[in-house]
Amino acid sequence: MPSTLVIGGGPAGLAAAWAAAQVGDQVTLLDDNPALGGQIWRGGVPAAHQRFLDPSITVRTGVQIHSANQIPAADRLILATGTRERFLPFPGWTLPHILGAGGLQAMVKSGLPIAGKRVVITGTGPLLLAVGAYLRKRGAMVVLIAEQAPFSRIAQFTRELWREPAKLFQAAQLGWGLRYRADAWPIRADAGSITIQGHGKIPCDYVACGFGLVVNTELPALLGCAIDAGQVVTDSKQRTTIPHIYWAGAGSVDRSILEGQIAGFDLERARPLYPARDRALRFDRRIDQAFRLRSELSNLAAPDTIVCRCEDVPFGAVWQQRDWRSAKLQTRCGMGPCQGRICGPALEHLCGWPASSVRPPIFPTRLENLLDERR
Repeated sequence: MPSTLVIGGGPAGLAAAWAAAQVGDQVTLLDDNPALGGQIWRGGVPAAHQRFLDPSITVRTGVQIHSANQIPAADRLILATGTRERFLPFPGWTLPHILGAGGLQAMVKSGLPIAGKRVVITGTGPLLLAVGAYLRKRGAMVVLIAEQAPFSRIAQFTRELWREPAKLFQAAQLGWGLRYRADAWPIRADAGSITIQGHGKIPCDYVACGFGLVVNTELPALLGCAIDAGQVVTDSKQRTTIPHIYWAGAGSVDRSILEGQIAGFDLERARPLYPARDRALRFDRRIDQAFRLRSELSNLAAPDTIVCRCEDVPFGAVWQQRDWRSAKLQTRCGMGPCQGRICGPALEHLCGWPASSVRPPIFPTRLENLLDERR
């Protein structure tokens, strides 16, 4: 019986594991979280997708892959490591009340009291509306959603949604009653407040901040898969440039599920899903175009603004370096526990530096784990 190993238990990984099980593979699913669902389905897999929880799939949670040698052998490897939020440094962004937009939502799902708290949501992309709607439903006072994209681009994108009436209706539902403003971005944060371009200083208890998503390419890069412009290179069947390795799940939920199924199914069952996947991909690209980062965001950080939170490196010590590698060697920027996952994408936007090569371990790990690999 062919074996398939899936790494990542979000929508794409669950769909891939289910699809592989349907074609008769012996499937193992690994995820580093305590429960399946990823960041999107942290509260539990929705009823409409419960079929993905196939009992024939061997599931191991709480497993973090830190090197290529740690990956169990399998005939097929499907990587569904998902995305993370992009953060851009601005004065005061390290204060305790400044959190990631998805991060604050996850904390509330895990029990953080939010009822009656004043929240400002800022950054870019549809996630801001989704977080605002969720927090308001949990009793938060959403003071403002500050979207950095220009109003003209938002309006054009909204007009184009007539082709996707379901998505237009969903956006209208999420945004109903929320104070949403375009051409607005954070200038600085102070204790108990955030200053937003065009709206002044706003008192608040929390700021939920996120400037789009960054694909988690560290593991596929470590395995030798080609990466282009921050995306894993795949063919129509979701195969990477390494023949037995597949990739899925770097976009919307709908696209992630389709990519996961295409990666898991055999060619005969996968091919009918191509048109729907391609439509979802085109929609995601329209989102990327509408919410691309404006040039003003490159000037937010002051010389004393911390850019590497792990190593306390200020922007003034980094910008004068010639590239990402030089910055790491001279300032230790990107050499802390997060291994550049926060400051790397930020400096790519601020300085135009592409990420440097990936080396194991890609996550902090115990020395005994590294010793085990040598035995």
